Amino acid sequence: MVNKVASLFLGCLLAGLIPVSTYSQDVASALADDPNKQLVESTCITCHRLSMITRSSGYTDEGWKELISTMIDLSDMPDLQVDVIAYLSKHYPPSANRASTLVPGTFEIEFKEWQVPTLGQRSRDPAEAPDGSIWWVGQSGNLMGRIDPASGEMKEYPLPDNAMPHSVTLDADGNPWYTGNKNGSVGKLDLSTEEIVVYKMPDPAARDPHTAVFDAQGILWFTLQQSNMIGRLDPDTGDIKLVTAPTPRSRPYGIKVDAEGALWVACNGSNCLIKVDPQTMGLTEYKLPIPETTVRRLDIASNGLIWYVNSSQGRLGRFNPANGEIKEWPSPSGPRSHPYALAVVDDIVWYNESGVRPDPLVRFDPETETFQSWAIPSGNVFAGIVRHMRATSDGDLLIHQTSTNRILLVRLGQSL
Repeated sequence: MVNKVASLFLGCLLAGLIPVSTYSQDVASALADDPNKQLVESTCITCHRLSMITRSSGYTDEGWKELISTMIDLSDMPDLQVDVIAYLSKHYPPSANRASTLVPGTFEIEFKEWQVPTLGQRSRDPAEAPDGSIWWVGQSGNLMGRIDPASGEMKEYPLPDNAMPHSVTLDADGNPWYTGNKNGSVGKLDLSTEEIVVYKMPDPAARDPHTAVFDAQGILWFTLQQSNMIGRLDPDTGDIKLVTAPTPRSRPYGIKVDAEGALWVACNGSNCLIKVDPQTMGLTEYKLPIPETTVRRLDIASNGLIWYVNSSQGRLGRFNPANGEIKEWPSPSGPRSHPYALAVVDDIVWYNESGVRPDPLVRFDPETETFQSWAIPSGNVFAGIVRHMRATSDGDLLIHQTSTNRILLVRLGQSL
């Protein structure tokens, strides 16, 4: 049985899903001692770091079985499945070590879930196309996928080797574009031919395209987090221009376009927001008041106010570009809640708390300055996490649960 698991693990290494160094370093971080410890390490590292086990809120036998089934198929190895689940439920049972604070309220929502076909792909960043279909990327699976919400039919498209897509966005014609986070590329799937057009970064230092957005002129703007850059791609010519963020290691992350066409970028490595002039690519940096602040995502309300998550401090923030005023509110689950994704829908702010379990979807009403939150489902477990969220044309919300390979549509209702 151990040989079968070793073969599975080796195959994953050869396929490039995880580097050997990641395995050796993560094993050193230690699971609980037990005769089946090595078995669990070899099985679980095929999908993720072992810290996702040690930092989890824990599950029952049934919970671990369901969670594992979204990552790897052990049905033809029943003895292995029993041993792995027994180990996990014994050493990592349900606990309150990362308990979230759910805030009741009168607003109603409804979740609709799809589990994507390829296990262990780490699905993320769903976006709605003009025809109403939903696209996502599977970062570890090196693929893009499409859901027909009416029928539930799904199709996956393999991407060029080592793209490891971080996000997907749609152009005006409905063609999906991905950011090749591992191989320094941006790619387009031409739906008329089902062929992929790849645009390589012109600078070898531009290693990791991250999140992308189209402006009203059809220009694709994107961030490069570890490269500390912001990029511009003209689809008509293929021309790519890059600029470096003012602050070293500021790690540009989320990016949005305002009503005037300017780009706004979140800094995941520094206490800043960056405004990009779409004509000159000149950068203006705005410092946020708490020096330890880092910002994963932001969005822009109809009145031009910039809403952002202060991820490192567990806060929700608002920046007024007109006068520089900044205000922040503590997130309901506290300073370690790590707010992550964010979207403004009909001037209501939605975001998630990724550092707690169940991981909540949080609603904030700017008029009343009140919160309400719901546990985000992943089948019958709560495994997280939402890394990006976007509104649909109907005013609903698209989110995902990376750990369980799920895409979710959140139907936003009315107050009771």
